[in-house]
Amino acid sequence: MKEKGVEIYFQKENIYTLDAKGELLITIMSSLAQEEARGISENITWGQRKRMADGKVSMSYKHFLGYEKGPDGPQIVETEARVVRQIYTLFLEGRTIREICGTLMAAGIPTPGGKTVWQVSTVRSILQQEKYTGNALLQKRYTVDFLNKITKPNEGEVPQYFVENSHPAIIDLPTYELAQAELARRASLGKKFSGNGLFFCKIICGECGGFYGSKVWHSKDPYRRVVWQCNRKYNEKLHCDTPHLTEEQLQGAFVKAFNLLWDKKEGLLAELAATMRKLADTAKMDGEITPLKILLGDILADIQALVKQNASTAQDQEVYARRYDELTGDYKATKERLDALMAAKQARGITREKMRRFCEVLRDTAGPLAVFDARLWCAVVESVTVFTMSRVAVCFSGGTRVEIAVDG
Repeated sequence: MKEKGVEIYFQKENIYTLDAKGELLITIMSSLAQEEARGISENITWGQRKRMADGKVSMSYKHFLGYEKGPDGPQIVETEARVVRQIYTLFLEGRTIREICGTLMAAGIPTPGGKTVWQVSTVRSILQQEKYTGNALLQKRYTVDFLNKITKPNEGEVPQYFVENSHPAIIDLPTYELAQAELARRASLGKKFSGNGLFFCKIICGECGGFYGSKVWHSKDPYRRVVWQCNRKYNEKLHCDTPHLTEEQLQGAFVKAFNLLWDKKEGLLAELAATMRKLADTAKMDGEITPLKILLGDILADIQALVKQNASTAQDQEVYARRYDELTGDYKATKERLDALMAAKQARGITREKMRRFCEVLRDTAGPLAVFDARLWCAVVESVTVFTMSRVAVCFSGGTRVEIAVDG
């Protein structure tokens, strides 16, 4: 536009003024526009964080399996909820995420977006989504560049909000936590978890602590068989003398160990019940957790008030930044201590849930096993450590351990 012989051009956040000869007179600093954008961004951010602090949970229902928008918030779509529960069940039975994708596609089950092909990332996101427990962790990501709207995962730089019992649960909390522990276990293996066979990453060398791997002997003749041996057995630097075992021997070892437990299951169930009661007693931890949660809430309230004041009235930005950094530093230190205690409490809960599931299986098994049961193996075995043919330790879920000799 023109004003008294002066042309004014608007380009993005910059404003340029030219005189009648086309010469640059003044460049109105882009920082003015940036500050205006910052103010708007901070007002929006404050509003979003206020809604989070008030426990208001929102979902992208179109791409969120299991829920739809109800009159009072998220409500369960039972046909979709069954698929979510199936995914968790298959995963905790030892199936790989890729195998779960195949199972869902074979059954003709559509993805959350209505597609026919399930991606590994989609199933993994369902397994990691805490909203299925009826709780919600808010502000997992935050904006680092308010002009370009660039966001990043929140790793403690800004407050997070955990809203408990915000909506109906599809998955109970112990099952969810068990799934997170299994995701972490598979990730800790140091390589892509393939789930290649029932015994993959479950057979351990008692000499070096490494995993057993499968080898095919006589692959091209009638004597072909699969054996499991330490992956370092023929390593030049570290040669392990632990024996190799056939799949039939491993299956027999499981049957023998399980039957030994079943023979004394009443006494074992009583012992495990006592242990579970001790694990459930978290009063001492809670005595420290509760004050930390209150303190964290007070710090969050101070941060919200500070941000609101800065967004609504002119402030010395250096003073504001120092106070903001001080409060967020306190928040981070408090949250680290709280997270450590919560992790310890969660670990107790995971162990207790493993024991509970193991007790349920043991209680429901009508009699000793006559043959190997693959589903039972996946459900109750943590690991098998091989020392010698006469000493093999089978560790069951929850920590129960049985040592047996392997039949030759």
